[in-house]
Amino acid sequence: MNLLFANDKKGHYPDSWYAASTALLPPLPALEGSERTDVCIVGAGYTGLSAALHLAEAGRKVILLEAHRVGFGASGRNGGQLGSGQRVEQPHLEKMIGFEAARLLWGLGEDAKSLVKSLIARHDIDCHLRPGIAWAGRNAASVKDLHDYADHMAQHYDHPLEVLSKDAFQALCPSPDYVGGILDMSAAHLHPLAFAIGLTRAAISAGADLRESSLATRIIPGQPATVHTAKGTVTADHIILACNGYLGDLSRKVAAHVMPINNFVAATEPLDARTSAVLTRDIAVADDRFVVNYFRLSQDGRLLFGGGESYGYRFPADIAGVVRKPMLKVFPHLKDVRIDYAWGGTLAITMKRLPYLARVDANVLSASGYSGHGLGTASHAGFLMARAIEGDGDGFDTMADIPNLTFPGGPRFRSPLLALAMSWYALRDRLGF
Repeated sequence: MNLLFANDKKGHYPDSWYAASTALLPPLPALEGSERTDVCIVGAGYTGLSAALHLAEAGRKVILLEAHRVGFGASGRNGGQLGSGQRVEQPHLEKMIGFEAARLLWGLGEDAKSLVKSLIARHDIDCHLRPGIAWAGRNAASVKDLHDYADHMAQHYDHPLEVLSKDAFQALCPSPDYVGGILDMSAAHLHPLAFAIGLTRAAISAGADLRESSLATRIIPGQPATVHTAKGTVTADHIILACNGYLGDLSRKVAAHVMPINNFVAATEPLDARTSAVLTRDIAVADDRFVVNYFRLSQDGRLLFGGGESYGYRFPADIAGVVRKPMLKVFPHLKDVRIDYAWGGTLAITMKRLPYLARVDANVLSASGYSGHGLGTASHAGFLMARAIEGDGDGFDTMADIPNLTFPGGPRFRSPLLALAMSWYALRDRLGF
C-alpha cells in the first residue's frame, strides 16, 4: 500500500482546519523532462523545506520533489507543538546512551527549537507562534514523575520548568482528568501548515526549485545519482530523503528503522466564552498517556484536540468519532460541542522514539522517524543535512550515531506486531496505569 495515496486525494490538502485557515500557495509545476542539479531533495515537509532553504542560501542549486503539495504530510497536519530537547526525556536518554551523550543531544534539541523561532522571525512567517507547553499527569504517581523530572532538569540542565499542583493545573486547564503537571514556557505552539508554507516562500525566494505532483519512484545510485518520477528525472551530486512516513520503497535501509503510523486531530466549533473551560492561558498541553492526548486553542477559539489510536494504515471512516472519545474523557463538559473538522495524518516512529538520521549511500542522506517531536527536530534535521553537504557534518553525525534498532518482523509482520504492542499500551491507558 502506498501511503501517499491510501487516504488522500492526489494533489489536495486534507479537509483540515489548518488548510481552511491558511493562505495556500497556487500549485507549483510538476517535474517534466531531465534536470541536472547540485542537490535533489525528496519530500516537501519541514525536513525537505529546511534543507532546500539552507542549501539555496549557501548558493547550491536545489530541486525539491513533492508527490502532492508542500506541507501535505505530517508537517501540515500535526498538533503544532514545538517541544524542548528530544522526544525521549533526559533521564531515560541518560540511561540509554550516558550523561554526556544525552547532554549533547539535549543541546541539539534546544538548537532545533531556537532554529524554528529564528526562521519565523527572519522570514516574517505568520504562523501564530505562542510560548508554553504543559505536561499533564493523570494520577499522583505520574505527577510525581513529572515533578521529579522538573527537579532533574533544573539541577542538571539549568532548564526551568514550572511545577504545578492539582489546584494550579486546574486553574490552567479545568479538566477532571488531570491532577497536576509541569509547564515549559520555553517550548511553544504554532499553526503547522502556515509554518510550512512560510518555509516554502523563503526557500523559493532563496532560489530553490520546488516541484509539486512529482512522485519520486526510484533512485539510481551513483555519483551523480538519479531520481526518477513519472514524467522526468533529476540527476544530482547529492540526494536528501525527507519522506518520513511516506518513504515507500525508496530505501530499504531507512524503512527497516522507521515505521509509519497514523494519528488524528479534530477542531471543534469556536467555543467563544467557553474557551476558559478548556484553557485559561494560550498554551498547548500534552498528557502522559502512551497514546498521547494533545490539545490547544486555535486563534479563532476552537479546541484543536489530537488523540485516539488506529492500527491499520487506512484512516477510519469516522475520524471525528475516534477523536471525540478521548476528547470527552478529558473534557466531559464539552459533550454538546460540535466538531467542524477532523483529519488524519501519517507520521513515523522509531523503536527508541529518537530520530533516525543516516548516510544511506556516499552521497545520499536521510532523516526521519521523529516520533511526534518533528516540528523542531525535522526542521533542524534539514539544516544539519544542508550543513553536512556543505562539509560540516558534526551535528548530522552526532544524530546519526544515536543507536537505533530495526523493527522486528520485516516488512510483512512489523505492522501487526506494532499494533499488538500499541493495543496493550492503550489498554493500560484505559485502565489508568
